[in-house]
Amino acid sequence: MTTGTTATRGDGDTATVEGVEPVESPRWYAIVWRSGKARVGIVILAVYVLVAVFAPLIAPYDPTRSDFDQLLEPSADHWLGTNTTGNDIFSQLIYGTRVSLLVGLLGGLLSTAIALVVGLIAGYTEGTLIDEVLSFVTNLAIVVPALPLMIVLVSYSEVRGLPLIVFVIGIISWAGHARAKRSQIITLRNRDFVTAAKFAGDSMWRIVFREIMPNMISLVAAGFVGAATGAIGAEAGLSFLGLGDPGSVSWGTMLYQAQLQGAEAQGLWLWLLAPGLALSILITALVFINFGIDLVGNPHLRDD
Repeated sequence: MTTGTTATRGDGDTATVEGVEPVESPRWYAIVWRSGKARVGIVILAVYVLVAVFAPLIAPYDPTRSDFDQLLEPSADHWLGTNTTGNDIFSQLIYGTRVSLLVGLLGGLLSTAIALVVGLIAGYTEGTLIDEVLSFVTNLAIVVPALPLMIVLVSYSEVRGLPLIVFVIGIISWAGHARAKRSQIITLRNRDFVTAAKFAGDSMWRIVFREIMPNMISLVAAGFVGAATGAIGAEAGLSFLGLGDPGSVSWGTMLYQAQLQGAEAQGLWLWLLAPGLALSILITALVFINFGIDLVGNPHLRDD
């Protein structure tokens, strides 16, 4: 009877080598959790998600309520005090978590979907007219400055709101991820399983999305986390410039109002520090999670 060991591929699967006892390869989630940075990021992100889900229970007041006395000091009734318009800062901070996570999720999904379609098809059809057209569009999107283009599109739009911000972020931030996926699929398209699928008569769409894409899950996940991080930062930046959704409360709109009302000159540091610190911690957590995802796709980065 022959025995075998397992050789781990980049996606966490195993291969058997005859003559050695089999060794179970760690699952992708075990690899991610084994990273100390990723664990910290996952725990922090879980806290943010819980805060966003249970915001009505955690926040003591409605974030748009403005009948409190202005510029109250932090107290048991108002943990972070009130701003110049009589809003409770802590309640706005809690509800702002919802906006940031929602923009990160939807913006990341839209950007990742566009990058997947463009990158995978361009890589699979390398050297053809389709590849040349898609590569030209990708290179053009990379060259165009993202933030100025976002500002122009949002500024001249007749309708403001989160759907517009998510759409603008998604259609602008996909190019870099598409190029990375194109490079990866070029290395995979000549593998045996792709050749077998071609001989079986499978269509290009089936080969690309059913045969090749599952071998790029770690790259896709890393691209999504990176796109979500960029979307959260972009929303905060646009809102800080006064281009956000006027009907919602986000960390960016809090910073915009604080800057507009001269919070720094008046010494209202909590009004500035609270949303800025919350935004920084969330982005840092997502970056830490991306470190763990990189370990799944690149075994050489693992300590063990």
